[in-house]
Amino acid sequence: PESLMESEFFGYEPGAFTGAHANGKAGLFERANKGTLFLDEIGEMSLPLQSKFLRVLEDQHFRRLGGNQDLQADVRIIAATNKDLRQMIKDKLFRNDLFYRLSIIPIEIPPLRHRREDILALSQLFLSRMNYTYESHKTLSQELITYILCYSWPGNIRELKNFIER
Repeated sequence: PESLMESEFFGYEPGAFTGAHANGKAGLFERANKGTLFLDEIGEMSLPLQSKFLRVLEDQHFRRLGGNQDLQADVRIIAATNKDLRQMIKDKLFRNDLFYRLSIIPIEIPPLRHRREDILALSQLFLSRMNYTYESHKTLSQELITYILCYSWPGNIRELKNFIER
């Protein structure tokens, strides 16, 4: 919910809402001050929250929920999404000004099906992690390697990871 996301980003003062911690809570911006904040799925953010988020990026100040004092937010933002933000802007689902504020150094990572050279290395990495987690010594057969190299992986890396774990 938007109110929960807002309290996670900006924190809240004691008594700001029912169920709030008695001492309040620092939000992500406050905790990441002088550091980096990674935001996955930025395209899922509501328009009202985008507006508040933009203010922090432009002014480097924010207020906790229920608060009346501005706090500093010197934060580097790394944002990711699998959505077409330019189309979302046309559809009025994403703010144009926020898009350009975030698009300082855009990095586009092609889907896994377009970088087949990564599939085997990622498979070995995931298998190694699974072997460690489950205290096993599984390996990939040549038949399985052929299959994973030929498959299109519409779910990208998450699908590959889940497949290897399965």
